[in-house]
Amino acid sequence: MSPYLLLFAIFTVLPVIMSVFISFTYFNMLEFPRFIGWQNYSRLFLEDDVFLIAIKNTILFAVITGPLSYMACFVFAWIINDLRPKLRAFMTLIFYAPSISGNVYFLWQMIFSGDRYGIANGFLIKMGVLLDPIQWLKTEQYIMPIIILVQLWLSLGTGFLAFIAGLQTVDKTLYEAGAVDGVKNRWQELWYITLPSMKPQLMFGAVIQITSSLAIADVSIYLAGFPSVNYAAETIVTHLIDFGTIRFEMGYASAIATVLFTLMVGTNLVVQRLLRRVGE
Repeated sequence: MSPYLLLFAIFTVLPVIMSVFISFTYFNMLEFPRFIGWQNYSRLFLEDDVFLIAIKNTILFAVITGPLSYMACFVFAWIINDLRPKLRAFMTLIFYAPSISGNVYFLWQMIFSGDRYGIANGFLIKMGVLLDPIQWLKTEQYIMPIIILVQLWLSLGTGFLAFIAGLQTVDKTLYEAGAVDGVKNRWQELWYITLPSMKPQLMFGAVIQITSSLAIADVSIYLAGFPSVNYAAETIVTHLIDFGTIRFEMGYASAIATVLFTLMVGTNLVVQRLLRRVGE
């Protein structure tokens, strides 16, 4: 494990630690970092109105997509696990494919195109629901629901595969022992045998879903633009990209990254505590 741990420490742990220190400085990539204390954080929460919008959008997005995508991953994995091996492999590919498709955003741009040739507009006009096409991705009230919908469609990724793998490793003799001990139906099997037997996969899936839901950026940028209309799709990560790769205010960007890291760690700790109670 030494090579992996060395690379992990150099390229993951060390940058996180450096980012925390840089967040207390003014650093524009040209001058040596200058210590300014808590000014970046006070600016974030007291002066940066766009960041407050980004926090609101990110938390709303995570609260909706995180639990829904997590449950969807497990439910579909649980259903697919009972299929015959060849059919199970085929269905796993079908569900997993959207998360690795390169042109997936182009497909949704076609669906929600703002002219009459867009699939959604064309269908609704043909049905008589609309008279004129809607600018789906340029209208503030529609942007966030569309992004949430697309992210849910993309959510059957690594966590879904982890659940499939976890279900395959459950000892089948446990179900026989459970029947002897009074387990009467599939729901009791699920709660008392299946879920406790795959706690590592449940934990891994939770971390993946939390991280992906809080680190949302690509869907927002590709569909709603950068920046989006009235920052309707602004998230913490897109705000970080703005200051880190466009304005090169690295100290301020590091403060944003530190806030996001703290939010992720805190959420993961809460979820881990909840998952420890599974099967009790």
